[in-house]
Amino acid sequence: MTREATSAKRPHRSRSLRVPSRALAPLYLAACLAPLLLSTTRSVAPAVPWEIAAAGLGMVALAAMAVQFVTSGRFEVVSGHLGIDRVMAFHKTAAWWVLLAALLHPLAYVVPTVMADPALGLERLWAYHTLPHYRSGVIAVAALFLLVAGSALRARLPLPYEAWRGAHVVLAILAVGAGLHHALAVGRFSAMGAVQSFWWMTAGLVVSVMAVLYGWRWAQLHLRRWRLARVTPLADRMWELDIQPAPGTAPLDYRAGQFVWMTEGARRFPLFDHPFSIADSPKRPGLGLIIKEAGDFTNRIGTLPAGTTIGIDGPYGDFTLESHDGNALLLIAGGVGIAPIMGLLRDIDARGDPRPVRLAYAAGTPENFACLPEIEAAKARLDLEVLLVSEEGGPGWSGEIGRLDRDRLSAMLRDLDPGRAVAFICGPGPMVTAVSDTLADLGVPMDQVIYERFDYLGGTSRQDRRMRGRYLAVGAALALGVAGFVALAG
Repeated sequence: MTREATSAKRPHRSRSLRVPSRALAPLYLAACLAPLLLSTTRSVAPAVPWEIAAAGLGMVALAAMAVQFVTSGRFEVVSGHLGIDRVMAFHKTAAWWVLLAALLHPLAYVVPTVMADPALGLERLWAYHTLPHYRSGVIAVAALFLLVAGSALRARLPLPYEAWRGAHVVLAILAVGAGLHHALAVGRFSAMGAVQSFWWMTAGLVVSVMAVLYGWRWAQLHLRRWRLARVTPLADRMWELDIQPAPGTAPLDYRAGQFVWMTEGARRFPLFDHPFSIADSPKRPGLGLIIKEAGDFTNRIGTLPAGTTIGIDGPYGDFTLESHDGNALLLIAGGVGIAPIMGLLRDIDARGDPRPVRLAYAAGTPENFACLPEIEAAKARLDLEVLLVSEEGGPGWSGEIGRLDRDRLSAMLRDLDPGRAVAFICGPGPMVTAVSDTLADLGVPMDQVIYERFDYLGGTSRQDRRMRGRYLAVGAALALGVAGFVALAG
């Protein structure tokens, strides 16, 4: 594909409002603990601390379930400063403490009875799960369990991706809808007053979110149409799509390194879209997407005819030069992770960025490398050094063989100040986590190592563990909130 940068002025669209990242945890806690705070404003029949704790766990679980709808990465106001990796990590971690609180909710109610009379306690627990009065609560917990377990076992389930996504949405709606009915029908603190109003507002929020995700976005996919200009083979089972706005569709105001959700043809509905990194510079009209055949949808990418109608939802993500500044740039790609890396490199080239750029690109075999002539040509215009590593090598291959190990990464940093460099990494999970930790060992600050993974099959990096610790601290704060509620309401 010919890459022609243009200096033509693009229509300006102001960047969407984004909540500062430091404010997200307090806002999350406030939303989840709000029903507990409101519950302390009204009197209820006396109850033992275990029963108050049970009510608190149920309310926190339900509020947190609703918040999950807006922490899925589709709302830039919430996730814009985090990046998709952190958004998904939090979404998955939060799902587990929501499930734990929901499972403990009925158990806590029967603790005093079990302590006094175990047989009667088990009978009471059975009643909570079988009597029609509590059925919506049982449905909510069952749907939530299937939702979380299905996500954890996604790689092992024999379901097509789109079928799994559909089931995920249905179970999420069922869990929240049944949970709200349960709270309003039998909730000790929700019969009337501020807490009841809070649950109705929560129901309205969930309905509004679904209307935006599957109503307004569906309309936008049909009103703002794009056209596939051409499909170009780049490497073994890897293609580049040149997508241009149809007449009447405004150009997309994005930053290099971001991603979009794409649908095609008559299937332009949000449930059928797939995320792809933009492998392009905003200075070129249209969008370039580099896609590898790896599933039901992508396996037919190379057969899409020119002129196919394309739906684009985005841009999203924070894998951008503007958000992460440094005196030197390390661009590191593994496999199809070259897509956003090429977007960054093309933008650096189009803007004539004078900073030193070090590009490391790893692939399984020489046939898996894409865009090598373009990368080579960029050396004449940029302070660019390139390291190509083939895991297996092959006939005629003259580059490095093996992996991006410490020695090779150390060589990349030669003549650079690691403390003032910023690294962008995209690739398979094991490569990303290993390279992230190695760069930290070599002196690149952890906050200056930015990465996105296209799978989560590998281990966790030190950065992952640090973020997970912060997320678990949020869960612990929710538990302390429930304990405080018991003290105030008891």
